[in-house]
Amino acid sequence: MVQSCGSEPQDDETSSLWTETFHKFVDIKANGPSSIGADLCLHGFSHAYGLPEHADSLQLADTRGGEPYRLYNLDVFAYDVPSRLGLYGSVPLLVAHKPDRTLAVFWLNASETFVNLRYSSADPQEDEVLARTTRLQPETDVHWLSESGVIDSLVLLGPSPQEVFHQYAQLTGYQALPPLFALGYHQCRWNYEDEADVKAVDAGFDRHRIPYDVIWLDIEHTDGKRYFTWDPVRFPEPAQLQKYLGWKNRKLVVISDPHIKTDPEWSLYREARDRGHLVKTRDGDLFKGSCWPGESCYLDFSSPDTRAWYSSCFGLEKYKGSTPLLYLWNDMNEPSVFCGPEQTMPKDAVHHGGWEHRELHNLYGFYQHGATAQGLIQRSGGKERPFVLSRSFFAGSQRFGAVWTGDNVASWEYLKVSIPMLLSLNVTGVGFCGADVGGFFRDPDPELLLRWYQAAALQPFFRNHCALWSKRREPWLFGDEVTAAIRRVIRERYCLLPYWYTLFYQAHTSGLPPLRPLWVEFPKEQNTFTVDSQYMIGGALLASPVTEPGVQEVDVFLPGVDEVWYDISSKEAYEGGRTLTLPVTLSTVPVFQRAGSVVCRSTESGSCTAQLQSFPLSITVALNSQGAADGELYLDDGHSFDYRDESSFRLRRFSVRAGRLLCRPGSEDGTFDCDTCVESLIVLGLKSKPSTVTVHMSGTKDSPAKFQYMESSSSLTVSDLKLRVSQDWDVHMG
Repeated sequence: MVQSCGSEPQDDETSSLWTETFHKFVDIKANGPSSIGADLCLHGFSHAYGLPEHADSLQLADTRGGEPYRLYNLDVFAYDVPSRLGLYGSVPLLVAHKPDRTLAVFWLNASETFVNLRYSSADPQEDEVLARTTRLQPETDVHWLSESGVIDSLVLLGPSPQEVFHQYAQLTGYQALPPLFALGYHQCRWNYEDEADVKAVDAGFDRHRIPYDVIWLDIEHTDGKRYFTWDPVRFPEPAQLQKYLGWKNRKLVVISDPHIKTDPEWSLYREARDRGHLVKTRDGDLFKGSCWPGESCYLDFSSPDTRAWYSSCFGLEKYKGSTPLLYLWNDMNEPSVFCGPEQTMPKDAVHHGGWEHRELHNLYGFYQHGATAQGLIQRSGGKERPFVLSRSFFAGSQRFGAVWTGDNVASWEYLKVSIPMLLSLNVTGVGFCGADVGGFFRDPDPELLLRWYQAAALQPFFRNHCALWSKRREPWLFGDEVTAAIRRVIRERYCLLPYWYTLFYQAHTSGLPPLRPLWVEFPKEQNTFTVDSQYMIGGALLASPVTEPGVQEVDVFLPGVDEVWYDISSKEAYEGGRTLTLPVTLSTVPVFQRAGSVVCRSTESGSCTAQLQSFPLSITVALNSQGAADGELYLDDGHSFDYRDESSFRLRRFSVRAGRLLCRPGSEDGTFDCDTCVESLIVLGLKSKPSTVTVHMSGTKDSPAKFQYMESSSSLTVSDLKLRVSQDWDVHMG
């Protein structure tokens, strides 16, 4: 017998303790009812974060009198905002912060979990007043409750935010270093119709001089929703299509979901069935649900054998029509079961080793994500870094690739909530994340679309994606003015990729998130603790995307009483510790560089990331009150594991002291041979014009450099430099 979704249990199994009814579904608890929980009191803390994924504020809410935070991976189309209910992924990590300490609580459990928080007052701001006016210290009570499993919980003691991130990465893994192309711009919709459509969209980017790296294909590219196949009419020559894109150094991403069409004529289905790679019912038969292909079985990724087999399916000899230029997208892997309870798999389905689905539900997508990434690594003989996007995730998913926030909606509300959602992911280790630009569902007006591009270009994963029934959304379809503004935003993203790539190297080696709430960089300043409309990109840049329609001015909070911030557009300096009101137009994107930092940019954007290493760099130095600044630049080949296996990389450190900029090796420096040069230098906050600017390089005579000083902005521009970043050199501003 094969049990389908919603079948009824036998009468002798319907004990009230051993069964649970949800609508028409009956959950048979073969091992009896169970739950585990723990209560923790975090003394002195009144701010908590984390527990993604929820469409809610960055600061976790007091849950008394309302819904708890639920960690249960579900396919929730057009999810409510705000909401504490479970979405596509779960990371059971709570991060608590106060001015003198950061700590985290990791609750390692993959079953359905609820988390209740109770601050000593319902308003954390009242806790702060209480602490200042009395000897009473605030506290946060946290109650964890999971349906099954064992108590496996760790407290990470920090004491700094950076140390908490490092400690958590040591437990669950560091962020994978993505191939450089994955940090570029991605164009996707459900669905590009055929090979001619793909080529036309690709040509549109060139015609409108907009850089991009990846075009994506959704489920319609397959032969009848059978993954690892191609529609023979729409995509008759997929390998040639990939080579066509590859000739321009661009890539193709296709979707691969965990459900397998129950088609006895399909060899992949027969292989999965006959080798025992499919989830079973509690009676030992194949579990059958429904998804895009209709009746489907579901791969049992909890089995090491199944994961190994699935990885092998991505081999070029097995995945017909694929090439090394093809990358992957795991969707619907919560798992989504259209006819299942809450549109997912019944909890009494059975996995490898006899484990019920209830025990490992939140790990299902994690396992597919990892097996897919491993398949791409194996495809290259272990040489090339994979790129895999997954909708479902768990603690440790950062080791495999990127995630996104799922089926959002084209509205200002969803643009606004995307920022705290991405910040919550970053503080819990999942740094490579983004939200669908413009919203997956419905159609954005030009202003909303442009503002979303501006925000997403300043976030880790940058992809435009929309639904089958949404209007086409290529960047040039909204009029010349919007096209020009989007072109400018995407080009600026590409020019900033040397900085982004360096941030991902830091995440890969130290656990530091690329996107950071303000309190991470300003841990003692309590007025940063609840800010979730703006954020830090690394330690140097502060971004405050516009998320309201029709505004003519915006308020930007600049933290740090002793800090100075430089508007990257005007070069104007502003003191920190205050809220700045700025006039804005449709093209305004408020971004500030922090005094004491050095940021490297490419001088050109090119048409894709493959061209970036042939372009020279421009360095922007923002001096602090002591006339000092520091920064790093990481370089490698952008695609292979040679940085890891052969130390083929460069990590260079730039520091400014006493009017001298030094380029030296960083904490470690490899052997990557590159010709990347610094062409220009911009110094912000230089109080007086230097009499000379001199370049010194070991083994050569000092040489004067061409420079221009702007007294109105206290900025110095040094041009016509040809300084290789792989060599040591100094620029003296005397």
